[in-house]
Amino acid sequence: MSKQPKYRQVADALRREIDNGTYPPGSRLPSESELSARFDASRNTVRSGLGLLVTQGLVTSSQGLGYEVAKHEVFELNASRFENLSFPQNGDAYSTDVTAAGRRPHQTFRVEVLPAPANVAERLKVDLESRVVLRFCHRYVDDVPWSTQATYYPAWLVDEAPRLAEPGDIEEGTTRYLAAHGTEQIGYFDEISTRMPTPEEARLLEIGAGVPVLLWMRTGYSAERPIRCTITTFRGDLNRMNYEIGDQSARSEIEPQ
Repeated sequence: MSKQPKYRQVADALRREIDNGTYPPGSRLPSESELSARFDASRNTVRSGLGLLVTQGLVTSSQGLGYEVAKHEVFELNASRFENLSFPQNGDAYSTDVTAAGRRPHQTFRVEVLPAPANVAERLKVDLESRVVLRFCHRYVDDVPWSTQATYYPAWLVDEAPRLAEPGDIEEGTTRYLAAHGTEQIGYFDEISTRMPTPEEARLLEIGAGVPVLLWMRTGYSAERPIRCTITTFRGDLNRMNYEIGDQSARSEIEPQ
């Protein structure tokens, strides 16, 4: 007999059935009364088990509509090809990757000039609170919130590339735009971390309880100095990143045994 609390036994059993496809993404779980009879448990116990699945991001709940298995249409981003100027593009890197995956991109923009936050100033090698241009994108895949992206550019760069401070999209992408104006990004440094979302992030990305965000901070460099710092915040349940490093010809040449 399991020593786990009854509500955890309920949650574990339902989790196994979600994992094995008994309840696929988008399907509704049995009602609380049905589960209460099945597990010989009180409705409060069943409700606690379902609540645990909600906090883990596996199930969503709506008043009057019961519990539904969360949909997880994961988007895979190749972070090593992202912004590669030699890679064929259809618009910016985001639009290219989403379109290539057979899905639909959509994004909104905000541009403002503000004092550099401490973590950004450190990476851009500028004085704390010196002026930077923020280009903020709210991005969607198939009308589902996918990420927010905040890119900070030092004020000196705007003199060379004035469109950075103009509202709206730069269709070819800022990396290509800067290269065309004499500032080529020749390298970048990535930092990746996870945490729970802030209330504002949860609102913008429509994140349910218990779902973390994936933070991707990329600092780009020209031959002389840093030229931008980009902080992308992804929904942790809908995204996966990969990198390609070195010769990987063996991936396609070796047949399964």
